[in-house]
Amino acid sequence: MRGLKNKRVLITGGAGGIGAATAARFLEEESRVVVLDRDEAGCQRIKQELPALTGTITADVSDAKSVTQAFDQLDDLCQGVDILINNAGISIRHNFMDITPEEWQQVVGVDLNGVFFVAQQAARRMLAGDGGVIINMGSTNGLVGQPFYADYNAAKAGVIELTRSMAIELAPTVRVVAVCPGYVLTPMQESEYTPEMMQAVNDKIPLKRHAQPSEIAALFAFLASAEAPYMTGHPYIIDGGEIAGGLASR
Repeated sequence: MRGLKNKRVLITGGAGGIGAATAARFLEEESRVVVLDRDEAGCQRIKQELPALTGTITADVSDAKSVTQAFDQLDDLCQGVDILINNAGISIRHNFMDITPEEWQQVVGVDLNGVFFVAQQAARRMLAGDGGVIINMGSTNGLVGQPFYADYNAAKAGVIELTRSMAIELAPTVRVVAVCPGYVLTPMQESEYTPEMMQAVNDKIPLKRHAQPSEIAALFAFLASAEAPYMTGHPYIIDGGEIAGGLASR
């Protein structure tokens, strides 16, 4: 992709899954990559797997103070940020009536509040510098109804609206978009499936498979690059056609 060489890239939730694949992709593009994750052991592991990383930062995105301290560390490492991949997220599968206040706060705290805390810190630096790109992690869950994930769905819908608001207010200096994946075969997701469960999910996706983390990473790279200079303010869906026919809730 044009325009990614030497760009300073921060990836939250970057120690595994989509985040780790995204870190690897931006390193291939010769960007300067910093991974932020609350999993200290995961940060150590990703440093070993990707020795070209500029650095790792251990922080909890749901804690505003922790995020502020993380950006102080980022300033020491990179003196700012050009591209934010706001990827950190969690989910808990529950019936709506069984969600506890603590679980609601936990999911919304990471998936929506965390996106806001990190994006605000990054935007301050981008506006004071030469601009940049913020890519927030949405989900098809934020666009259509999905059972058993009311807290996650609400948070991801909030991320999409936050993205639109940010794009309007931060333009023209900063572009802001959201990426909305459907089913992605991360190691964590794969560990939760039986073969029968995997087949049942694949059967309802028109392309008959889950996305690979590297495919999400490729979309991040494109949207952050000089190939996409007129793209801002919208969610970009990557779901193998899952929601095109209203399949998500079945």
